[in-house]
Amino acid sequence: MNGINDVNGMGGMTGATGVTGATGVIGYYVHHQGSGHLNRARCVAAHCPLPVTGLSTLPAPGDWPGNWVRLPRDDDGDPASFGDVTARGRLHWVPVRHAGLRGRMALIARWIAETSPRLLVSDVSVEVALLARLLGIPVAVAAMRGERTDLPHRTAYGLAELLLAPWPAALPEPGRPAHWQAKTVHTGAFSRFDGRPHPVLRPEPVSARGDTDRTRPRRVLLMMGTGGTDLTPGEVKAARAATPGWRWTTLGGPGGGWSADPWPALCAADVVVTHAGQNALAECAAARRPAVVVPQERPFGEQAATGRALVRGRLAVVVPRWPAAGDWPALLERAHANGGGRWALWAPGDGAARAATALADAARTGPAGTGPAGTDAARAGRAL
Repeated sequence: MNGINDVNGMGGMTGATGVTGATGVIGYYVHHQGSGHLNRARCVAAHCPLPVTGLSTLPAPGDWPGNWVRLPRDDDGDPASFGDVTARGRLHWVPVRHAGLRGRMALIARWIAETSPRLLVSDVSVEVALLARLLGIPVAVAAMRGERTDLPHRTAYGLAELLLAPWPAALPEPGRPAHWQAKTVHTGAFSRFDGRPHPVLRPEPVSARGDTDRTRPRRVLLMMGTGGTDLTPGEVKAARAATPGWRWTTLGGPGGGWSADPWPALCAADVVVTHAGQNALAECAAARRPAVVVPQERPFGEQAATGRALVRGRLAVVVPRWPAAGDWPALLERAHANGGGRWALWAPGDGAARAATALADAARTGPAGTGPAGTDAARAGRAL
């Protein structure tokens, strides 16, 4: 494969002839905040019938199926020197005179010039999407829930050939313009665990009477993730103390454990307590576990909007903030009674394959304006 392979900084450029563009290579920009963007990209790339090159500040994951372009950071250094990072509200993150920002944008531009990709996926960066489109490359943007009517989001969503929405069409994000909806591909949620068999759990202890021992504490898995949390260790401790009939395990966040493979813990949980990040919910949904969801504060109200969608779908118990300790016994009982069967609506199991197919189709339609995706984009552009 031609193009840049595992480039760090501005070095390591290999010779390229532009031939890769004819084979339909796709570029996939992966934001470095948290782990959800990377996990989503890994799922899609694994199913994509076309070669996919990753572009990110993050190191290449071991299972990435193609090339990887390592980008400099654009958020290091003294924040006091960053200046107007939004360019007067027209962009989201463009720190003034930042060497890392210049380096990453130059490197992406060089990769595009060398490789001539058929499509670039932005998950997510308004600035990267805009750069690629200014260089004549069709763009797909990973859609996010929440209030996205600011100028930068309108620009990115408007110029995109398609929007990938990792949630079901039955639970759309309210208030989106019709021209956005027309080019949105609703894949349903997807995760690295889709299709993975549940582990065989050890049987519960049996009493002397031969009955299943009902005194065994039921299991709560608290998944806090890596994208930041509003929760304190003291609040978790108080919830544990208030629920003596439940055994809590914590993964992620301050004071929590870490597991490279949380699948067994997920499947063993009687109730999962988690934030409303897309990746955490997709993993909970893949395991079909009952859940209490506590949306965290995020830009543009993303997790709060996701929580509202879960309520509409009756998929989980959703509370707007971390509950008082005395509320936890009833919340856990309610979630356990609801069960996890309705998660099939949220995550049907083939979302990554749907996303990969949509991207491959968009990459194969030819230059913008000559195929179905280009026609949709032209209509959308008039409606910006």
